[in-house]
Formats: sequence, structure tokens, C-alpha cells
Amino acid sequence: MSFFTKIFAKIRLSMLGLVVGGILTIVGIIAYATGNATLNLAGFFYGIPLFLGGLALKASELVPVPFTEITSEEVLKLREDQGTLIQNQIRQNVTRYRYGQEAHLDESLQKLGLSPTDEERPILQGLKEIAIEDKYSLILEFYSPLITFEKWQEKQDKITRFFGPDIRVELEKLEDNQINLALIRV
Repeated sequence: MSFFTKIFAKIRLSMLGLVVGGILTIVGIIAYATGNATLNLAGFFYGIPLFLGGLALKASELVPVPFTEITSEEVLKLREDQGTLIQNQIRQNVTRYRYGQEAHLDESLQKLGLSPTDEERPILQGLKEIAIEDKYSLILEFYSPLITFEKWQEKQDKITRFFGPDIRVELEKLEDNQINLALIRV
């Protein structure tokens, strides 16, 4: 990932639109009150659309999934050496702001048959990176009250094929409808 991609992945575009649009709109209002026609036009013609765009983005914003455990230096080294393209892509996608999606990995869960409806869709609540048998592993932590663990187990082979070559999938049922999906490098 390039330097600029890393920076812009952490910036909330909604807040950028709201702040810049708000400032330009206020400048436009002040310019109107003081009779400065040029600033007045710039403030209104750029400020209001940016502000409204920021509001629209804020309404469709999907916040990043938090890491539930600090990744150790050893695991970071394993990620560099062993991490697959899919593991890295998932980690990067779910740990940045997204717009226009209803949930993280919503399309993937739907293709796997684990999200028959929006109400039944498991919710990705966290992730962590660990070493399992000296292999880089990405653990996706789902809250799945309406999709049973047995259903997840039925789909385990399909999940393994879906997330690609060089991946082994392990499922773990925790208490309170929590399910950990481990994507382990083979």
C-alpha cells in the first residue's frame, strides 16, 4: 500500500466534507454580510455542496473494525513473510472507513450463504492477527445470533475455497453468539 493510500484510508471523507464545506459556507455568509460578492459566491457555490456531500457520506459511513488485540512484532514479521493477498486485502478493507456498504464483508457473507437477509447477517465486530502453529493467521470475530454455529460448520469447505488458495479455515464458537473465523496460512 502506498504512502498516500495509507494516509487517505484513515481520513474520514465525511468529516472532511463537513468541515471544509462548513468553513466555506460560513465564509460565504460573512462575505454576503460584508458585501464581498466574490467570496460570497465561492462560499455558497462550493461550501454548501461540500457540506451536503459530507452529510450524505456521514449517513452512509461504515466505521473501521477495531483490532481486539495488539499485534506482536513476531506476528507482523509472519504477516510480511506469509500473509496471502486475500488476508491482507480483508485486513486493509475492514480497518478503514467505507461508504455505501451496509456491513463489512456483506457481499462475501451473502455469496457464502451466511447472510440470507440483512437482519440475519453476522456482524464483524473485531479482528486480530496471531500465529497458529508458526503460521500467520487472521481471526475475524463475528457476532452471529441468527446464523447457528452448525450452519457455519456446514459452510466451512465453501469458506475455505472462497478465501482462496494457501488458506485453512478454522471455526470457534465462543459464548454469547460469538464466532471466530480463523484464516490460517498453510
